[in-house]
Amino acid sequence: MKPNSGTLVINIMNGGKAEAYEGVYQCTARNERGAAISNNIVIRPSRSPLWTKEKLEPNQVREGDSLVLHCRPPVGLPPPIIFWMDNAFQRLPQSERVSQGLNGDLYFSNVQPEDTREDYICYARFNHTQTIQQKQPISVKVFSTKPVTERPPILLTPTGTTSNKVELRGNVLLLECIAAGLPTPVIRWIKEGGELPANRTLFENFKKTLKIIDVSEADSGNYKCIARNILGSTHHVISVTVKAAPYWITAPRNLVLSPGEDGTLICRANGNPKPSISWLANGVPIAIAPEDPSRKVDGDTIIFSAVQERSSAVYQCNASNEYGYLLANAFVNVLAEPPRILTPANKLYQVILDSPALIDCAYFGSPKPEIEWFKGVKGSILRGNEYVFHDNGTLEIPVAQKDSTGTYTCVARNELGKIQNEVQLEVKDPTMIIKQPEYKVIQRYGHVSFECIIKHDSTLIPTVIWLKDNDELPDDERFLVGKDNLTIMNVTDKDDGTYTCIVNTTLDSVSASAVLTVVAAPPTPAIIYARPNPPFDLELTGQLERSIELSWIPGDENNSPITSFVIEYEDGLHEPGVWHYQTEVPGSQTTVQLKLSPYVNYSFRVIAVNEIGRSQPSEPSEQYLTKSANPDENPSNVQGIGSEPDNLVITWESLKGFQSNGPGLQYKVSWRQKDVDDEWTSVVVANVSKYIVSGTPTFVPYEIKVQALNDLGYAPEPSEVIGHSGEDLPMVAPGNVQVHVINSTLAKVHWDPVPLKSVRGHLQGYKVYYWKVQSLSRRSKRHIEKKILTFRGNKTFGMLPGLEPYSSYKLNVRVVNGKGEGPASPDKVFKTPEGVPSSPSFLKITNPTLDSLTLEWGSPTHPNGVLISYILKFQPINNTHELGPLVEIRIPANESSLILKNLNYSTRYKFYFNAQTSVGSGSQITEEAVTIMDEAGIPRPAVGAGKVQPLYPRIRNVTTAAAETYANISWEYEGPDHANFYVEYGVAGTMASRQVDIATQGWFIGLMCAVALLILILLIVCFIRRNKGGKYPVKEKEDAHADPEIQPMKEDDGTFGEYSDAEDHKPLKKGSRTPSDRTVKKEDSDDSLVDYGEGVNGQFNEDGSFIGQYSGKKEKEPAEGNESSEAPSPVNAMNSFV
Repeated sequence: MKPNSGTLVINIMNGGKAEAYEGVYQCTARNERGAAISNNIVIRPSRSPLWTKEKLEPNQVREGDSLVLHCRPPVGLPPPIIFWMDNAFQRLPQSERVSQGLNGDLYFSNVQPEDTREDYICYARFNHTQTIQQKQPISVKVFSTKPVTERPPILLTPTGTTSNKVELRGNVLLLECIAAGLPTPVIRWIKEGGELPANRTLFENFKKTLKIIDVSEADSGNYKCIARNILGSTHHVISVTVKAAPYWITAPRNLVLSPGEDGTLICRANGNPKPSISWLANGVPIAIAPEDPSRKVDGDTIIFSAVQERSSAVYQCNASNEYGYLLANAFVNVLAEPPRILTPANKLYQVILDSPALIDCAYFGSPKPEIEWFKGVKGSILRGNEYVFHDNGTLEIPVAQKDSTGTYTCVARNELGKIQNEVQLEVKDPTMIIKQPEYKVIQRYGHVSFECIIKHDSTLIPTVIWLKDNDELPDDERFLVGKDNLTIMNVTDKDDGTYTCIVNTTLDSVSASAVLTVVAAPPTPAIIYARPNPPFDLELTGQLERSIELSWIPGDENNSPITSFVIEYEDGLHEPGVWHYQTEVPGSQTTVQLKLSPYVNYSFRVIAVNEIGRSQPSEPSEQYLTKSANPDENPSNVQGIGSEPDNLVITWESLKGFQSNGPGLQYKVSWRQKDVDDEWTSVVVANVSKYIVSGTPTFVPYEIKVQALNDLGYAPEPSEVIGHSGEDLPMVAPGNVQVHVINSTLAKVHWDPVPLKSVRGHLQGYKVYYWKVQSLSRRSKRHIEKKILTFRGNKTFGMLPGLEPYSSYKLNVRVVNGKGEGPASPDKVFKTPEGVPSSPSFLKITNPTLDSLTLEWGSPTHPNGVLISYILKFQPINNTHELGPLVEIRIPANESSLILKNLNYSTRYKFYFNAQTSVGSGSQITEEAVTIMDEAGIPRPAVGAGKVQPLYPRIRNVTTAAAETYANISWEYEGPDHANFYVEYGVAGTMASRQVDIATQGWFIGLMCAVALLILILLIVCFIRRNKGGKYPVKEKEDAHADPEIQPMKEDDGTFGEYSDAEDHKPLKKGSRTPSDRTVKKEDSDDSLVDYGEGVNGQFNEDGSFIGQYSGKKEKEPAEGNESSEAPSPVNAMNSFV
């Protein structure tokens, strides 16, 4: 076993056999707190046995038949890798016809004459032993018969129609089907009743092998492989069952408890089959382990109740089934420790503006301390969304601002005490590059300069680093780095590249890049700079008790002068192998006088530093052991805090290794009761950090001091600290409890303070318990839920917010110290006055008629008093969504419905409804409803009808506003959602009838003449082009004969507004009562008339118009959403948009 380690080394290089160490190993680590054990470690030697000798007969096979060449490798550990080669050590080619199976055999679906050879050789490679075993060559001779008979597929492996396979969860599932047949069959895989898992399925060996990685229980099922050729098919079903070795659901975790606390260890695992759970304590089965009355085992859980320090132990959970086991250690540590803050005091944190700030408060204590953060010396506790409080005590400010700068105080407290620590936060301005380097083109041997001008926080010191192609600048004196620029002298080819300026501060980093392009000549070799070689020949002289002189010889500086030497030391007595910084001296110095501490076994080494970097450390010097001496210092952080009412726990931070100054480190602990003329009581303890004084009075102050000593004597006289013996629960309750009700939701409670002697501990505050007994308006009791308010410090009053109006409450007050709560004061009864009620629970409007509506409502969920009436207000809403005059009605409190009459027909009304108590009106509930219209075809609602009937689609109040090239059309719509709208328009005077004769219209006669002239010109052009063998483009004809009636409506693309999108075919937007929602805007549309006809394939009528454009012969495009499946066709001059 390695020294100072739990590692067991088995070395058989110098003799011995591996078989002698074969077996199962387990490691146990033990100390006074318990014992932990490792998993079983199985050691098995690797094996690579030789092939058994066998006589192999030549294989004579008829062309087209199938053939299997068996490998049958020797069984090795681990199993060998199989491959087939020939005598020339060339791998045999494989294909869909010839392939190697998972068992290593070589399968021929059908043999061909070219398969004849005498050197089919199977090789087995044993990787662990790095050996290859060879089987005797196999001879195959193929003889031909004419004609070759084709055969349907049959399976060579697996055999039969079904088989079973078991695989473990998380492993790779491999299923194989290899078929014979002529022509060569093709393999296909399916999963019965399901799909092959996506992203985890692979096909190998020409789809003969199905591979599923990371299998789970969901992959269980029947997998079918189908082999098929032109003559038929065959199949095989493999039933796969996925089992599972145990795996963790909840592994047991270390548990830290304080004396008297409860806790649980949970060990939950799953597997297939379900694993069994067993527990061990300190490596011993828990059934035969020493009894612990605080421990109870309940299956996969250990329950601890009122633990004591002797309950500390290491517990092991073992989850096992036939496929494996899991073992986990969990340390149950019973500690009683007051809070300690590990973050150094007054630590400075610096962050950049608008970046996160993380302020640490590392702590320890048992029970686990509660952490609170304050800003400023007398600041209030930090809360709110602008802060994030992490479980480890860290305070996060997600976006630090300038006003975040300041002092932050972390307070950690548990029942054993309280401690606080202050840290500082500074918010700095970000670093910016205000002038970045620019792209440069330079001729060879010229000079080039890149600028990098920065702006930064005045308190931060920036460093500028230049990189070339994301690497350090070449070690070349031609590169001159200035304060704000980089200059390259005598530019050469190798200087071509990207140059990056990186500005670093201790808090942030920014960068900018530019490219240099060089018309270059061959580069000039540069001087090579490197880190220095390590110093050598270290020598110790002038040995004294507290000092020594170290000298050395520098190594080669490698073209960069050595700027300094760093001296490090190792303490071989207390921390062997750990090197600590001792001092640093200038590079011109090769000797240094070093200060030493007593009782340290020193070794020294030296590191040289130049501008390139640090050298490797020198070889260590000889060792020098300093003499022992009295301790120079005493323990720090001495505290006295009682853990029980009759004890005083004195703790301190022990001295570190070399602080002891000698062997036999001990501590003299002294104490006496403060303000009492007592002598000091002292005791000398070993090198520990705690001592408990028993039999003390409850919560009295003590003077405490702890002095270090070793075999040579005592440290200097220590300073005294004040501590207190243990607290006990307070003895009396606060008296003279009075309640003053301020309003219906707020009350103020007063009490007389408890005398400090009766508090028997550190006064932490007072707790007010209060609860609602009953509501005075309902007189019904309910489940009592007590609420608690804590008032810190020696306060004698507090406010109780959030009370329910018109209710009866009780309360009592208790004093709190570090141990807990004292007895409760007698319950005090008080009542809250009435308040305003909540809104009615519901408002329904039913039974609409021409001039009436029926209103039904529910009483408020929280009446908060005695209801005296309901207030109903309503007003009509006109077509422009404006509100009419408001009508108010007062309704008795015992009513729950009302019929409103004499309303206007087909009118929308808005209702406002609330309840009233004697205090005033509560919040209101609103609703809208519409009286029905008197229109044929719409039946009146039956008497006693339920909710408002749905309205038929209705469009009212259509208005238009015409401009020179477009028109805005607005309307009001009522009816179901998802409606489509059709806007029809035409020439003035034609809207009365769709069959108006336009032949007598002057504009139409002029249009026809223009069309006839265009057609004549097109016919002439067509005749000329046809004689030349050209083709007539229909698109040009369409473009030349566009409908002139449409042109005034077009501008760019001739579109209407938001009601159609020709590219997306979006459905129309829903209706609205707002007129602006019904406005057709020309400027926002991308539609054209062509988009609603039959495309560019329309034909010409006799008058040259685009009849095909509107003939409806193109296939209808599928409707999207609730759109109509086709647009209506306009008649004559009437046009239609959808």
